[in-house]
Amino acid sequence: MNLFIFNIGLALVWVALTGVLEPANFLVGFLFGYLALLGARRALGPSPYFGKLWQVIGFVFFFLWQLILSNLRVAYDVLTPRHLMQARVLGVPLDISTDVEITTLANLISLSPGTLSVDVSPDRRILYIHAMYAADADASRREIKSGLERWILALWSKERGGA
Repeated sequence: MNLFIFNIGLALVWVALTGVLEPANFLVGFLFGYLALLGARRALGPSPYFGKLWQVIGFVFFFLWQLILSNLRVAYDVLTPRHLMQARVLGVPLDISTDVEITTLANLISLSPGTLSVDVSPDRRILYIHAMYAADADASRREIKSGLERWILALWSKERGGA
């Protein structure tokens, strides 16, 4: 996490030196800062920060693909005369345990059309979800666990190379 803060600092220095206060220029400065830190990593010591970038990029593409698929599913159901909805409330057992991980999963599920996070059990082991297209409850649970929850475990867990 310290290298991430340092990288943001380098991006702000870049913005100050170029005199262009725009998001694109900040991203360019962030990229140059990342490359500078990557070049200096031998002096900085080992850090999982450099591997996280590829995990984050992979997650962004995965989530965008899931978002597109869920939008198409809902749009198709709205535009066709017969409805394919088989709504139900699912209890998804959680492997994640921290508040940040559970909140991230709940928010990502709620962002996807056709699904909504409803509640978390008091012991924080089950997340209740309303899904519009859950004909097979077990398959829906497996999809969430092998998709979003797996990515969240990889991104937030320090043992798996967290920031």
